[in-house]
Amino acid sequence: MSTNEVNSEHMEGPRWTIRRRFNTYKEANQFRNGLLMETDQLQVKVHLMGARYHEFFAVKTRLDPAITAQEELNRKREDKKARKKRLSKKRRKK
Repeated sequence: MSTNEVNSEHMEGPRWTIRRRFNTYKEANQFRNGLLMETDQLQVKVHLMGARYHEFFAVKTRLDPAITAQEELNRKREDKKARKKRLSKKRRKK
């Protein structure tokens, strides 16, 4: 399968944050697996970072973009309901 056949949409999400840094990939991977066991709402990755002779493995996390998008949609709906309620009170006073 070539990369031309893969159709996946890129979804912007929250920023990645560095949770911890390790000298070896093995340690970083163990920490990553531990985080994945805790919750299914996180996305976790191990990223090689640093200058050439000062490299380290960073474990980065962020909330799942799909969950974040759903929470944002729910917040917008609640805000709209509150605005409508406030507007209907003003109209009744007249």
